[in-house]
Amino acid sequence: MSRGWESKFVESQQEEAARGRADKKNRPLSEEERARFTRRATLELARTRTVADLNLATAPARRLMLERALAALDLELTALDG
Repeated sequence: MSRGWESKFVESQQEEAARGRADKKNRPLSEEERARFTRRATLELARTRTVADLNLATAPARRLMLERALAALDLELTALDG
């Protein structure tokens, strides 16, 4: 239940941000902007899930895998910023 609520909350925030950007520019988002927005949303949701899984993981190998996945997600998010 919590995960579904988080996903909807994040999605809502992202839609508001997209609307705000579109309103500021007074034009609709381009295909490239929409694709970037969708990619960011996907990465942020994956990051949220990975952090939650990491908090529950007890096996050292699983923790290591999740830490590496988290680092990769952070790197990809940073690359999206520019």
